[in-house]
Amino acid sequence: MITLYSFPQSRSLRAAWTLEELGLEYQCQHVALDKGEGQTAEHLARHPDGKVPVIEDGDVHLFESAPICRYLAEAYGDGTLLPSDPAARAQVDQWLSFIVTEIEQPLWNQAKHKFALPADKRVPAILPVCAWEFQRAVGALERRYNGQEYLVGNTFTLADLFLTHTLSWAASMKHRLPEPLFAYRERHIKRPAMAKAVAREKAAAEG
Repeated sequence: MITLYSFPQSRSLRAAWTLEELGLEYQCQHVALDKGEGQTAEHLARHPDGKVPVIEDGDVHLFESAPICRYLAEAYGDGTLLPSDPAARAQVDQWLSFIVTEIEQPLWNQAKHKFALPADKRVPAILPVCAWEFQRAVGALERRYNGQEYLVGNTFTLADLFLTHTLSWAASMKHRLPEPLFAYRERHIKRPAMAKAVAREKAAAEG
C-alpha cells in the first residue's frame, strides 16, 4: 500500500491528484505542519526539511512533488499522465521544470515573505518583485500556449496537472491570469480526480 504524507492546500495535493488520476489505492497520512509535526525526528527521517509531500511505496521513499508524481506515473500509469514516447515525455519534463522553477518560484517567494518565514526574516519590499516575476513567467508561458486543450499532445499529462495546481495557487493569491489560462485552469480543476484528492487530504486532516 502506498502511503502519502500530506497537508491540505500544499504541494502534496499534486501527489494525491496523481494517485487519484491513476486510480491507485493509497493511505493518506496527515502531517500537522501547523503544529510542528514536520519537525519531529520521525518526519525528518522521511523529509530532511520536514515538509510534504512524501510517499512510501515498499522500498521506495521519495520527497518533492515532481519526482513523486513522475515516479507514480512511470511505475503505474502505463502511458497515463506520462507519455511512453520519449520525445513527448521529454516535453512533459520540460514543462514540469519550467512550472516549478519559473512560474511557481515567485509565488513561493511571495508566500514566504507574507507568512511562511519567521516575521523577522520577511522582506515586504520584495512582494512587488514577486508579482512582476510571476507576470513575466506567465508572459513566457503564453508564447507557447495559445488556448490549446493540453500542454503536450492530445491528452492530460503531469504538465497539465502541475500547471493547473500552480495557476490555482496564483489565483488564490489574487494574481491576474490571462483569459486563455483562466479558462484552461477552470477546465482542468473540475476533473473528478482533483475533487477526490482534495477530499482525501481533508478527511485525513480531520482524522
